[in-house]
Amino acid sequence: MTQTAVDTTSATYLSNREQNLAKVQDLAEQHAKALAGGGEKYVERHHKRGKLTARERIELLLDEDAPFLEFSALAAWGTDFAVGGSIVTGIGVVEGVECMIVANDPTVKGGSSNPSTLRKGGRAAQIARENRLPTINLVESGGADLPTQKDIFIPGGAGFRNITRASAARVPTVALVFGNSTAGGAYIPGMSDYVVMVKDGAKVFLGGPPLVKMATGEEADDESLGGAEMHARASGLADYLAVDEHDAIRLGRSIIRHLNWRKAGFTPDSDFKEPLFDAEELLGIVPTDLKIPFDPHEVIIRLVDGSPDGQAQFDEFKPLYGSSLVTGFAHLHGHPIGILANAQGVLFSEEAQKATQFIQLANQVDTPLLFLHNTTGYMVGAEYEQGGIIKHGAMMINAVSNSTVPHISIVIGASYGAGHYGMSGRAYDPRFMFSWPNAKSAVMGPAQLAGVISIVARGAAEQKGLPYDEDGDTQMRAFIEKQIEEQSLAYFTSGMLYDDGVIDPRDTRAILGICLSAINTVEVKGAEAYGVFRM
Repeated sequence: MTQTAVDTTSATYLSNREQNLAKVQDLAEQHAKALAGGGEKYVERHHKRGKLTARERIELLLDEDAPFLEFSALAAWGTDFAVGGSIVTGIGVVEGVECMIVANDPTVKGGSSNPSTLRKGGRAAQIARENRLPTINLVESGGADLPTQKDIFIPGGAGFRNITRASAARVPTVALVFGNSTAGGAYIPGMSDYVVMVKDGAKVFLGGPPLVKMATGEEADDESLGGAEMHARASGLADYLAVDEHDAIRLGRSIIRHLNWRKAGFTPDSDFKEPLFDAEELLGIVPTDLKIPFDPHEVIIRLVDGSPDGQAQFDEFKPLYGSSLVTGFAHLHGHPIGILANAQGVLFSEEAQKATQFIQLANQVDTPLLFLHNTTGYMVGAEYEQGGIIKHGAMMINAVSNSTVPHISIVIGASYGAGHYGMSGRAYDPRFMFSWPNAKSAVMGPAQLAGVISIVARGAAEQKGLPYDEDGDTQMRAFIEKQIEEQSLAYFTSGMLYDDGVIDPRDTRAILGICLSAINTVEVKGAEAYGVFRM
């Protein structure tokens, strides 16, 4: 596709743009809650102690002008915990090496870990493991949030396991310890390959003075139990002693510089062309009302590279068959990629079979896949059941499940029912997954779900010979629709770590470029076997 049918002066385009700009502004306000950390009072207190905030530490650690792709910024959204989960995670470039960076936010309850912190840190470790990224932990944490210890203690041990397994796989972890790293948290530097501690700042011990007093009767101070200088001179836990926080960051960069790190994946074309059409126009193309269809071709051509001759940049596969799903090959930031994008929402048998073949083809040529979700799920009804929709949907899910090329999923509209699975939703472990602010994900649409419950309740009453409460039914449907609507929103699902972040549509291409670069730290290799396909 080399032409666009978008009229940027039309009433529809301008209305879509206005509504999407409002959503993007609201997204910025939600992200601001995470950026604020514990709030102005606690940030000021932190600075008065001569300390940098988590984000200031990250900024100094990164190469000059290097991007930082933050993950799960809205973790804990909608809960009683601070938005962001009291931890900052993301991919950044340090001394030319893509690294996973994990920074405790000490302005939020001293950087203590709650259940959202645990899930967010676990997801960061998974991303680092799958993409073979060295990890830099910027440590300053008071340990577990004790009121929630029952949700943290048992699963929390996986974090230490992840560090040592990464080391066994020859992927190093660097710990820069700026403040407290106590109790179980002491095993973060204890398990890491390289440890830097800040003099007069780092405190690393299994038990602090009060606990030691209670357990043994011994009187001891912070420095003798776990001070940076003690660990550098006596215990040997500290490999490097930094004079201050800036020096610790300098030492951390030096460690990464000497890793002799190499990427094993595809080297992209460096002379790629920008898309033929402006990403700004995405705001006018995609409606906020998910019932209104839009052409995914118009999204694709604003994401993928242009060609040197200014012509085709998206080679569509099977364009006349199963047209409710668009498939094809392209390049993005010089990386080859296969794309599956929902068109009109519903997946029929033809779309499922087309997707199955396309996924297999991408695996044959070791090409990552990008899934652009806008689906209400697989088609239902007697005609479609008799036509084998279950078999054909299962074929697509089989292909997705056993595909070994990396997947990236972006929910740009609806992502309902088994269609969410077939389009490589969170349960299918895409390497990365993001949502646009207008996105919604659920087992089905709110009205449909409420209607199903109503039909079942009405049938149960009839079976018992009881009168049906119509007023109660109306109230029940309204309540369920409101509840499902709220639980379908991108902020809600992102708060539960069901994606890696809610993003501005205009940033999609840049984010995909960072993801594809990280993916190619390791070799991309397609599947050699699949489960049994029901034909």
